Amino acid sequence: MNHKLIDNYREKGGRRKLVAKLRERGISNEEVLAAIGKVPRHFFFSETFWIQAYKDIAFPIGEGQTISQPYTVAYQSQLLHIEKNNKVLEIGTGSGYQTCILLELGAKVFTIERQEKLFEKTRALLPKIGYEAQFFCGDGSKGIAEFAPYDKIIVTAGAPFVPEILLKQLKIGGIMVIPVGDENSQTMTTIIRVSENDYDKITLDTFSFVPLVGDKAW
Repeated sequence: MNHKLIDNYREKGGRRKLVAKLRERGISNEEVLAAIGKVPRHFFFSETFWIQAYKDIAFPIGEGQTISQPYTVAYQSQLLHIEKNNKVLEIGTGSGYQTCILLELGAKVFTIERQEKLFEKTRALLPKIGYEAQFFCGDGSKGIAEFAPYDKIIVTAGAPFVPEILLKQLKIGGIMVIPVGDENSQTMTTIIRVSENDYDKITLDTFSFVPLVGDKAW
């Protein structure tokens, strides 16, 4: 992890190029693009790998996890339709990069990570770079019931099915974005809770995420 936290013209230029690439790939939400343009992604890499930070690729961060590809982060963020002060549950904190994008969009973020080393690392880093969220260490497949209901829920790992327990933590009118499929390939899925017991489901493009692990998942 970089400890100098330098963000100069080279890194800012890298973000501008990344935003242009994401726009070319079909990301059209200007607020999401602005957030990608602001969050210093290189802070989530060791300094040795800074050159990789503004490529549109996923990258290993340890504990068998990756920092998601910027396109994937932008794609999921766009589907959430974040409004200022939305209460958002993020399943799978990982590096914390997606968390920062949600915060830039004006969300109040409750984020949970089951890997203790990643949890500790991210909880220490984000306040240092100016981002405040509510961090939890535990089984994300169960959500965080004590702070429910949430306006939005984002799952950043591939799930074999949509955990019922997460659906129940979504507000009526709320949106969940979750990749659903097997361990190799998942379909990005948007779920809207339309009433107490009814949900609309929209299936979109195919992605490949690390698997969601927990009692309510694999």
